Amino acid sequence: MSNPLTPKTKNSVDSVISDANSGLMSDKINKQKLINQISKKIAWDDDIAQAFETAINIDRKDKSEPNSINVVMRVLEMDCDKQVVVATLLSDPQMPAFEAGFVEARFGKTVALLTDGVSQLNHLRSSNQPKQKTPEQAEKLRRLLMAIISDVRVMVIKLCYRVERLTLLKHQDYTDRKMIAQETIDIFAPLANRLGMGLIKWEMEDLAFRAIEPIAYKKIASLLEQKRSEREVFIKQFSTELDSLLKQQHIQSSVSGRVKHIVSIWRKMQRKNLEFHELFDVRAVRILVSSLADCYAVLGVVHTTWQHVPKEFDDYVANPKVNGYQSLHTAIVADNGQIVEVQIRTFEMHQKSEFGVASHWRYKEGVNLDPKMENSISAMRDMLDGSSEEISDVISNISTELSNERVYVFTPQGNIMDIPNGGTPLDFAYAVHSEVGHRCRGAKVNGRIATLTTELHTGDEVEILTTKESRPSRDWMNKNLGFIKSAGTRSKVRSWFNHQDFEQNILDGKSIYDRGLSKYSIHHADIKKLIEHFKRKEADQFYADIGRGLITSAQIIGFLQSEPESDDPFKKVKKTELKSPTSKDEVSIHGVGNLMTQFGQCCKPVPGDLIIGFITTGSGITIHKHNCPNMLALPEDKRQRLIEVEWGQGSNAVYPVEISLVAFRRTSLMQDISSILANQKINLLDIDSKTNKVEQMVYTKLTIEIQSVDDLVSIIEKLSQLPNVQEVKRIA
Repeated sequence: MSNPLTPKTKNSVDSVISDANSGLMSDKINKQKLINQISKKIAWDDDIAQAFETAINIDRKDKSEPNSINVVMRVLEMDCDKQVVVATLLSDPQMPAFEAGFVEARFGKTVALLTDGVSQLNHLRSSNQPKQKTPEQAEKLRRLLMAIISDVRVMVIKLCYRVERLTLLKHQDYTDRKMIAQETIDIFAPLANRLGMGLIKWEMEDLAFRAIEPIAYKKIASLLEQKRSEREVFIKQFSTELDSLLKQQHIQSSVSGRVKHIVSIWRKMQRKNLEFHELFDVRAVRILVSSLADCYAVLGVVHTTWQHVPKEFDDYVANPKVNGYQSLHTAIVADNGQIVEVQIRTFEMHQKSEFGVASHWRYKEGVNLDPKMENSISAMRDMLDGSSEEISDVISNISTELSNERVYVFTPQGNIMDIPNGGTPLDFAYAVHSEVGHRCRGAKVNGRIATLTTELHTGDEVEILTTKESRPSRDWMNKNLGFIKSAGTRSKVRSWFNHQDFEQNILDGKSIYDRGLSKYSIHHADIKKLIEHFKRKEADQFYADIGRGLITSAQIIGFLQSEPESDDPFKKVKKTELKSPTSKDEVSIHGVGNLMTQFGQCCKPVPGDLIIGFITTGSGITIHKHNCPNMLALPEDKRQRLIEVEWGQGSNAVYPVEISLVAFRRTSLMQDISSILANQKINLLDIDSKTNKVEQMVYTKLTIEIQSVDDLVSIIEKLSQLPNVQEVKRIA
């Protein structure tokens, strides 16, 4: 939209107030009255005025969607700051979309982040709702919601909008009404509880319960309403009398009364199989004192003043609950015969029971929370209470702390799976079921075809495309290719290969072995040393374990590059007794200081290759690969000029290396090669490509710059995975 907040003349506080009486809101509240109510809570300025004016002028067509004006009144009750108020007004679901960057430019970065966060939560599609919810699935969704927001105040706004939406359920059809209510019970009410937003939590639960169990709700509501006003008067009188008695005993206390919520009454009736008249805590008071001794002193006053119900006394102070909860619970018979529940605890016990490790939600929800999320929620409560000294630090750490180890993604059915941070569709497939992983041949992420190496993010919806037969690829176990993040997933793939035909594994292993040596131009490998190094009894077992993925090409190449070949012609190269310390230059030369060095263009060694030095005449030392053909062919008289060298440490130098690539001809081949090199941050020095039109083959030579053999291994493996590519290897 062009600019919804710019009226015919520039808005100002005075102009908004001057025409505030120009109409009535849908809920019959006068604009001026609304302005006065908002102004009592927060300083009225241009930002609030413009956001307010925009909100009240929305063309409201959907009666089931919340009105941001009503929502902002709930937000103000929690003493939120100006940014939250403005963001709430601008987050109305019926407000037209803003131009990109407009909110930040007009209201600042904080308001923009808050509105974007609310929008992100709103756009978690309703189709992403599991058909069968379990406590574990609900917990994962709660974690997902907390992980995708960057500021806890986003959740405060979202919860207030959810309460308002619940008041409008009568405008929804039966199916949507039940879905929204159940989602509230499973997800949003527990989140409000954890954040210490008790009133919001109870209001959401009662409104949702009314939609899910209308008959039970009306029955309990009617029982409560029969004498509601009388009961409220009674609790007030009882609290006043009790407070007076405690003052007479010189006990400093805080006495508060309450009427139990409908959902709480229903749950207790169901849990203990009780009728309404059998409940002792429909009327209840809570007494907070300063010390442990005062708890028992108050208990003595209560029990000596009124008759108590013996079976309803619990001493959770001397005998705390498993979760650490401490309080004295008793029930007494008041003067008019009514039963009153009395809870007695210290202020410290109350703090722990509401916000600490002993919080009620831990046993009421019936699930365990990981320590990272518990710490984050504790920080969120501190921020809401204004007790955090550095709110910005809290905000910046919360999302990172929740999401730095796991990401939460949806199945097409709406279930949530958690996988390691950086996980791929293959990790997701094996998390769903091992057989789904074995049969995986592709994936869709958020409705679009994606590669199996795509990194998944919290909130993604993933659909796995499968074949009828199980056939994992051995490439999946190659860490350099990035198919799998989870060690558990890699273990499942390896296990599948372990159960396949032994003879076939031998053939596959030999093929992998030969192909690996060819790629890296390694000659004359000693198979006996390899068998001994990998602790296998015979060659067949060695090849079979390669085929199964128990031994990888990278392990073999690493060993061969660190072990001189059996027919090494340079065994007799003498070392000087003195050895120079490890150099931070490109090459360290044994026994001598800094000498001019250069790299042989015949073999182009790179860090990780076994190397040897050749003393030239007037050009210093030339560095060659240990198996360089030119060095192997040196006459005996020139071998006296060979010197032992090794790679130094700490160098960031790059080295040219040539790669040969053979592929069937197709469009975009060069573009795909360039993309891989760019993604791997590999510099391409030269490319020479020739096409054989008769064979429809493309022969390409690439000259690239790398820092080590590890870079070379990774780039060769990734190029090998391109469609139509038949062979990729290093040119010796």
